[in-house]
Amino acid sequence: MSKRLTSSLLSLCLLFAVTGCAVPSRIPGEKAAQTARWIGRMSVRVEATPAQGPQAFSSSFELQGGPSQGQLLFFTPLGSTAAAITWSPQQAHMQSGTETHAFSSIAELIERVLGTPVPVAALFTWLAGELLSLDGWQVDQSQFTDGKITARRTSPAPAAEIRVVLEP
Repeated sequence: MSKRLTSSLLSLCLLFAVTGCAVPSRIPGEKAAQTARWIGRMSVRVEATPAQGPQAFSSSFELQGGPSQGQLLFFTPLGSTAAAITWSPQQAHMQSGTETHAFSSIAELIERVLGTPVPVAALFTWLAGELLSLDGWQVDQSQFTDGKITARRTSPAPAAEIRVVLEP
């Protein structure tokens, strides 16, 4: 995989690890759980692993959906789409520029990037503003009402920190 693709995929995975606050929007005819929407800016820092050096990433994003179906867009500083990720119960796709990569699920996509599974359903619970303990994660929701979130992954390695500021 290209370095840009790897960074974008890593950002997706780490974004799911964040808590947040936003008013879900509804799409006519769809279930509320699949239409939640978050817009904001995030920064991600991941410690080095034996296979890869440390990584840092910062981008505007828009996330819509839920654990079983959704879309995540990353934007360039000028506002164009840098990467688009979509997933359903059957598959997950990521497109960045002219490159498209397919996975059997969003869980596989996340595991490929982090090297370990991440509980996607729990991560969307955090995004909905609900408290949920999860081994290996320290989630700070103390500034939840201001749209500021920090999540730290302590185990398994690699350790990571995500900071998000969501638009009201």
